[in-house]
Amino acid sequence: MQEPVQTNIKNETLRKHSFLQDMYADDYFPDFLVDKGKAILIQLCLEIEKAEPKTLDELYTLTHTATEKFNDLEDEFSENGSEIETAARENIAMDFEAISNAYGFEADVEELIAPRNW
Repeated sequence: MQEPVQTNIKNETLRKHSFLQDMYADDYFPDFLVDKGKAILIQLCLEIEKAEPKTLDELYTLTHTATEKFNDLEDEFSENGSEIETAARENIAMDFEAISNAYGFEADVEELIAPRNW
């Protein structure tokens, strides 16, 4: 089980959030690849804290960059007998939504991850 405390994140809710918890709980997803996804989400939090987006468009710019990083992981999942499929998609989208909400945005989840290939 992953360690939920993210010490670099300033937002208290997200510092204690267990990113990609459902993926870690499922052996279908290799932990080292889920770790890479978790790192993308943590980096997204840090980018939001640094950029302090004021509008949804500014937030979407940051989340789209993070989504494209998840797109880049697709081949690695495939090479390791896994894929970013329905359960992973839902877990990733839930975490994007949790991040958005924790920073005070009511964003459309599909728009948060609009450039996804998965």
